[in-house]
Amino acid sequence: MSANPAIDAPAPVLAGGRKAVVAVALALGTFMQVLDTSIANVSIPTIAGNLGVSSDQGTWVITSFAVANGVSVPLTGWLMQRFGVVRTFVASVILFTIASLLCGLAWSLPSLIAFRVLQGAVSGPMIPGSQALLINVFGAAKRHTALIIWSLTTLIAPIAGPLLGGYISDNYVWPWIFLINVPVGILCGFICWTNLKAQETPTRKLPIDRVGLLLLVVWVGALQIMLDKGKDLDWFHSSVIVILLVITVIAFVAWLIWELTEDQPIVDLSLFRSRSFTLGTVALCLGYAVFFGNIVLMPLWLQSFLGYTATWAGLVSAPSGVTAILTSLMVGSLMRRLDPRLLAASSFALYAISYFMRAHLTTDASFVAFMAPQLVQGLAMGLFFVTMLAVIFDGMPAEKIPAASGLSNFLRITAGSFATSLTTTLWDRREALHQTRLAEAGNVYAPAFQQSLAQLHQLGLNDQTAAAAMAQGLVGQSYLLSSLDLFYLSAWLCVALIPLCFLVRRPAATGAAPVAAE
Repeated sequence: MSANPAIDAPAPVLAGGRKAVVAVALALGTFMQVLDTSIANVSIPTIAGNLGVSSDQGTWVITSFAVANGVSVPLTGWLMQRFGVVRTFVASVILFTIASLLCGLAWSLPSLIAFRVLQGAVSGPMIPGSQALLINVFGAAKRHTALIIWSLTTLIAPIAGPLLGGYISDNYVWPWIFLINVPVGILCGFICWTNLKAQETPTRKLPIDRVGLLLLVVWVGALQIMLDKGKDLDWFHSSVIVILLVITVIAFVAWLIWELTEDQPIVDLSLFRSRSFTLGTVALCLGYAVFFGNIVLMPLWLQSFLGYTATWAGLVSAPSGVTAILTSLMVGSLMRRLDPRLLAASSFALYAISYFMRAHLTTDASFVAFMAPQLVQGLAMGLFFVTMLAVIFDGMPAEKIPAASGLSNFLRITAGSFATSLTTTLWDRREALHQTRLAEAGNVYAPAFQQSLAQLHQLGLNDQTAAAAMAQGLVGQSYLLSSLDLFYLSAWLCVALIPLCFLVRRPAATGAAPVAAE
């Protein structure tokens, strides 16, 4: 515990316009970090082409960030207790800004990967830090307002990332997907330090759990690389993936045993003694996995087989951000009158409805038809994060919130990585299955095949060109059926998650005390 009376004394509460400015700055911190997990995805072909490497090599731009970030997020609790929430968050923002500048100035793929590793490593405390500080700034009475602001940025950033990344790639040069962080990061760091340094939380000199940290780096790093490269290497048909799996399992078991017996663990696993935290985190991770898997699938399908550009694929998803904002503005009032568990269950029901709507799409569906399920999804998004966070932090001691935030966000991000790998793998494998079945049903002697061939001949195509066109159509229909399979699966998973919402205790109407680290 710090001996400084200025630190230990209650900090003045921000009010009025000053509180609003700080809240926006904290939200921008979250927005930047979440944005950078998705903005590079649609730009990989452009980046790889400009740097003279293959697209497969270019994917390390994503993998390197994910691995470094996955390792650093669980360390947030320790860092904030050691250096203070405000110092840790502001330092993370400033270092992230510097790393973003270096990424924009990268001259080769190895240099870009090195700077992305740095960017991911220093960004770990940004999401949990902004969450903890927003709760502190708004106080116990308005905790739901803080969670709403934080959730909005977490919801909108994954949607804005592909849209912004696609637009920059289509109209500017790729370094701007990183350079846009620089002015935002400088502004965010300046506002937060100027207004919040007087509210620094107590600190204490904690020993570094070196063994726990080393094991954490090993198993998280191996897991992230396995998830990111599994599809490209054909999963367990590759000896590399098998070795990574073995390393992950052994290092994870060793890490788990060590952390449960260590007096000062690098990650506080005692948080799982809380039923609300455990079940709430499980619901958050599973719901986010389904949501994020579909965030990845829809633009991929639109761009690969339906002729949408990166910009237009992003515009399909944009309406969900609008309805999410509108819903989030009302959810605070709803949570004061209704059981948050009922609202959480409603979010899963709305997610299910949106996925059932997508399961009826066709390859010639209109832009409006693709956009309509996104509007319903936005309603679900507006309810989901706020209610889940209310459950997770219910009854949580103030000094535990930074660690709880870091751990729940780490698990959420990992669930998103799992969802990305599983979704793309299942999508390709279901496509192969449907293509085989369609090919068997549509052989060259089938009347439908002969009729289609005759129509193509009437359009002036010769046999070879007509066959190629029909093969392309077969692949497109196969990916359509595969996409519909995944939409149905997503819908039923959301239905199955509804009962989980009622296994936790009902969250209290008011929040807990402000954040502190003792």
